[in-house]
Amino acid sequence: MKVWPGEPYPLGATYDGMGTNFSLFSDVAERVELCLFSEDGSEERVDLPEMTALCFHGYVPNVGPGQRYGFRVHGPYEPEQGILSNPAKLLLDPYAKAIEGEVQAHQAVFGYQFDAPDERNDDDSAPYVPRSVVTNPFFDWDNDRHPRTAWADTVLYEVHVKGFTKLHPDVPEEQRGTYAGLCSPAAIGHFQKLGVTAVELMPVHQFVHDAVLQDKGLRNYWGYNSIGYFAPHNEYSAAGQCGQQVQEFKQMVKLLHDAGIEVILDVVYNHTAEGNHLGPTLSFRGIDNNAYYRLMPDDPRHYMDYTGTGNSLNMRNPHVLQLIMDSLRYWVTEMHVDGFRFDLAATLARELHDVDRLSAFFDLIQQDPVVSQVKLIAEPWDVGEGGYQVGNFPPLWSEWNGKYRDTVRDYWRGEDQTLAEFAYRLTGSSDLYQTSGRLPHASINFVTAHDGFTLTDLVSYNDKHNQANGEDNNDGESYNRSWNSGVEGPTDDLEIIALRERQKRNFLTTLLLSQGVPMILAGDEMGRTQRGNNNGYNQDNEISWVDWALAKENWPLAEFAAKVSAVRRNHPVFRRRRFFEGRPLHSDDVSDIGWFKPDGQLMSHDDWAEGFAKSIAVFLNGDAIPSPDRRGEPVTDDSFLLLFNAFDEGLTFTLPGQEWGERWMVEVDTGGLLFPEADDEVERLAKAGDTIEVIARSMVVLRRT
Repeated sequence: MKVWPGEPYPLGATYDGMGTNFSLFSDVAERVELCLFSEDGSEERVDLPEMTALCFHGYVPNVGPGQRYGFRVHGPYEPEQGILSNPAKLLLDPYAKAIEGEVQAHQAVFGYQFDAPDERNDDDSAPYVPRSVVTNPFFDWDNDRHPRTAWADTVLYEVHVKGFTKLHPDVPEEQRGTYAGLCSPAAIGHFQKLGVTAVELMPVHQFVHDAVLQDKGLRNYWGYNSIGYFAPHNEYSAAGQCGQQVQEFKQMVKLLHDAGIEVILDVVYNHTAEGNHLGPTLSFRGIDNNAYYRLMPDDPRHYMDYTGTGNSLNMRNPHVLQLIMDSLRYWVTEMHVDGFRFDLAATLARELHDVDRLSAFFDLIQQDPVVSQVKLIAEPWDVGEGGYQVGNFPPLWSEWNGKYRDTVRDYWRGEDQTLAEFAYRLTGSSDLYQTSGRLPHASINFVTAHDGFTLTDLVSYNDKHNQANGEDNNDGESYNRSWNSGVEGPTDDLEIIALRERQKRNFLTTLLLSQGVPMILAGDEMGRTQRGNNNGYNQDNEISWVDWALAKENWPLAEFAAKVSAVRRNHPVFRRRRFFEGRPLHSDDVSDIGWFKPDGQLMSHDDWAEGFAKSIAVFLNGDAIPSPDRRGEPVTDDSFLLLFNAFDEGLTFTLPGQEWGERWMVEVDTGGLLFPEADDEVERLAKAGDTIEVIARSMVVLRRT
């Protein structure tokens, strides 16, 4: 086979229409073999002839899209120094843009003998590991454009590519559980009805199913076990695995963009699927273990683990930073995605022991002309010491606000707490973000997410029920801030059922009408349940998949969620771009926000400290929105009064005086008529000083008329 010198950059396999350039970084390799595989599995090896700046490279004419390949790295094997070169192990290209197949559970995949872990394993791993695939970079994007929805107008929807459509009756069977299914008319129609502006996809980088799970008959459903940072996960493709998954993913993005929906990826750059020192040798470990991973300084055989998954990528190494930045840019420029949510993002900031907000990774993001311009979301914690960093990320970033989740859950289950905490979360968490120059959109508000109870389970279970996970119910969070409403699990008690439905409406209304960016967990709007399982990471089955039969059974909840989402969309007072100031915007007006006791009087300083208080009213002034629209014109809106009652008994609220509003109309009532008819308008009207009954554990939203 003829091999030309080629180029060291770009890394990976790059097809130019005539052949393919291959390039692989390794600081420890003495020689790198490129292995080309035919359809029958036969292997042809050829050395990459050149090495430039630690990159081994070569160009192979007439090799094109669909070609399966891998690398074998020759070099020192010194486990005590953390160097694990072994040419018997076929290695995935870290820059592979498509991957075919999956890892099979076999001893040859590991670098040691099972019965003698200190002895090197020289069995050929090729029959048991996936292949990298050369892809076709050409795709007809037509006039595709990033929707670039303003942060303040964004409604996120956390969704699993497979789970969302696997059981959908209106998606063609061959497309269910795939990228094609997620952009089907049925899926897009659902997103649009709910007012979703961006789907946040659970991991779609190529990931690995752990052998320990497969031995139990389980699978890695969530996908937080990446091995290919450029490759869309092959099992989610309806079209095939030899590059077709790339074309299908691009088509998905294109169709979602056509519908005005952004695509945000949940990315896992903090660790890889190779695990700890007993994990498989699939790629990075065999290419350059020292460069790619944080090793224990006093024992390089073992890995530092800030993630609880066995290893942590080495953000101190410039080639690792290059890998991550190249990956991020690729997904934006070539795959047209609109942003990223970084799993366990505090890990990415660890240069020394502590989480450093000015680490090299964040500096690179800040100065990058591509990545700095998309939506960036941090999961602001990891398992290391000092790893809980809510509120501490740089100004470009938004964060999953765990304090919002905890506070809103506590409020609606009736826990004693100061109302001040609830007020901060409702108004964008200025206590966390304002002092660093950030805006309300820094707070990604959520009540539920993939990790934990669904909304239905949050109001149906006090305790987790994770027996199906095979870990004796020892996995998953034990303190969920949940309340079962009186009975654990399913019940025929109509009063408890009514309470649970009301609580779900309370959570959805609070979430969608809070300042900041709301994130809905897929299926919550139709009552999806995981039967009390709060850690379904290995449940690739009906426990985790969205049951679309519930959409018909629980249609009132779905319609209610769409209605409240429309209230947010139609009224900019619920999606302000700047924090409230607690003062009038105009000299002759009332304050931009007002807080009232149920008797209609303004809250005093002492009232905020009452830990037992569970009711409050908040006035949002639609005439006091400080930020203009995109054309510089003033923004005015209706004003609203929100009445919250988390007591277990009904309360009578007195509406504030005329200066706050003379006439009001009920817009939303989580405890009353969900869809009032037009002829009910008179009953929905009230005036200043009137009283309104707010039943136990419910809320009422009034609009000034």
